Amino acid sequence: MRTPLRQLVIVTALVAAAGCGPSTPPPPAPPKDVTFTRDVAPVFYANCVTCHREGEVAPFPLFAYADAKKHAKEIGEETAARHMPPWLPEPGEFPIEGNRRLRQDQIDLIQRWVKGGALEGNAADLPKAPVFPGGWQTGTPDLIVTLPKPFMLKPSPRDVYRNLVMRVPLDATKYVRAVEFKTGGAPVHHAVIRVDRTTTSRRRDGMDGQPGFEGMARQGAQDPGGHFIGWAPGRGPIVSPKDMPWRLDRGADLVLEVHLIPGDQPIPVQPTVALYLTDTPPTRSPMTVRMGTEIIDIPAGKSDYVVTDTYTLPVPVELLSVMPHAHYLGKDMLVTAALPGGATKTLIHIKEWEFHWQQNYRYLSPIALPAGTTLTMKYTFDNSDDNPENPMHPPVRVMFGPNSTDEMAELGLQLMPQTTADAERLVRDFNERADQQHLELAEKQVRDEPSNPDHLEYLGSMYLAQGRVADAIGLLERAIRINDRTADAHNDLGNALMAQGRTAEALPHFRKAAAQTPKDERVFYNLGNALDKLNRPAEAVAAYTRALAINGDFTDAHVNLGSLLFSRGRAKDALPHFQRAVELEPGSAMLLNNLAGGLAASGRFPEAMQYVRRALAIDPGYQPALDNLRRLQGMGIR
Repeated sequence: MRTPLRQLVIVTALVAAAGCGPSTPPPPAPPKDVTFTRDVAPVFYANCVTCHREGEVAPFPLFAYADAKKHAKEIGEETAARHMPPWLPEPGEFPIEGNRRLRQDQIDLIQRWVKGGALEGNAADLPKAPVFPGGWQTGTPDLIVTLPKPFMLKPSPRDVYRNLVMRVPLDATKYVRAVEFKTGGAPVHHAVIRVDRTTTSRRRDGMDGQPGFEGMARQGAQDPGGHFIGWAPGRGPIVSPKDMPWRLDRGADLVLEVHLIPGDQPIPVQPTVALYLTDTPPTRSPMTVRMGTEIIDIPAGKSDYVVTDTYTLPVPVELLSVMPHAHYLGKDMLVTAALPGGATKTLIHIKEWEFHWQQNYRYLSPIALPAGTTLTMKYTFDNSDDNPENPMHPPVRVMFGPNSTDEMAELGLQLMPQTTADAERLVRDFNERADQQHLELAEKQVRDEPSNPDHLEYLGSMYLAQGRVADAIGLLERAIRINDRTADAHNDLGNALMAQGRTAEALPHFRKAAAQTPKDERVFYNLGNALDKLNRPAEAVAAYTRALAINGDFTDAHVNLGSLLFSRGRAKDALPHFQRAVELEPGSAMLLNNLAGGLAASGRFPEAMQYVRRALAIDPGYQPALDNLRRLQGMGIR
């Protein structure tokens, strides 16, 4: 009987303990010490060591505890301020690829580690460190390009921005499906790769005695095939979507806009670009357009200078990525889309712009924007002494310009239109906007500095392009009176005078321009045109030949030289130039028909018929080709 009683007592006690009287929760477990090996190293390995490792641009590695311990205080400060890892956009509705922004709990963890003495922890807790491939990650490249000699980066307290021009040895047009970039050990902070199908960048290359040139490369170089090609430490291969490789023509140059971090000693900079090619053209082609303004004039000390631009889409598009751009004074960037239904969406918001960490931002999913959507960019600039990024202390007036100490306000948009007609509409719109902006800037510059020959020449060239020939002549003559050694002004004035039929007056200006810029093929081409017009064929042939000696892929010079030779009964000499022009631009009905004429004049009628038919396949209504078709058919050629 005692056993049941004993059980009853126990049960009663349990019931009392569970259901009677106030209960006291157990004290919370003391927080664990935060250690490098268990807690902090996984954060660093996932977010930091792509840059913070040997041979990369960051000032110290973060693989080992000793390195992290040494810099613990500054790591805590930089991560708490969200300066590191660098990621400028605020969290938003539209997620962005490659987000490097630390979560708040990760930042709090680092703070606890720093404040707790930056403990190492148990070595057994250390996760496996990431491994970074040493070779080309995409396999053996189809083509590797580099500089023939390095740019020497001199010691300096300030970062250096340089455009490096790389010749691409292609025999024919190819399409690029992937790009890889190697710094060669140089301290490259980031790089943007563009393509120059003109010779503008090539002419500027090395003018100061070093490979490349300073300033922005926008005058001749363009984003290739509607793509933003940007590299930063830790970024792997830049792979185009499967159906969207970008076109790279024979004779085009790669232009690398590189941001460099000088050291205490001179450093050779000779990066390498690997290209992975295909013969298959894209089935879909995005396009890049730019919003912004060139009318920027920021007073010294102004801390809240605002620039805005808007554009209403006339057609529906998908927005694939954006690329904001400003220089040191940029502070806040807001880009919105006001939809036709009344809703306004924030596409990207950067509250603390940092010139050194600019990049393009690709959305995880394309953003559908219907026709009628109004895009708005609002940039705020800080030209006060309180701006730590301001390169000038005390501040000075800052205006639009290509140098990093000037300012810019641009927004690159990568769009996917639905149809070719939609793409053409957008191209027309943005070209007209750009022309108007260039004109407004040129007129403002002349108003501000009416005796500056460079500004006079630039506005003169703009008027000439718009057909305002008389206005252009007046400005160009003023520029030359101020500075007779302005080759561009002489060249433009020569073209303006020829447009008025004053070829004899134009000739001495072309000769002066050629003497002042003996490596500019455009000047010798224009000189050849003037000499041909004046019926001086031998001199014209010499001028065209000189232009082609400078740039053997100058299509227009091949065409005009071939035409001149052909008109003088030298069809055999003209034929190689017509053939080369077709190789350079195989989609031109005019050039194919020219080659057909040369072949027919050389007695090669069946071949001539092949090129006539190719011309008509491109443009069935091209009358010169139809005329040649009838002539050849009349001769029995089929």
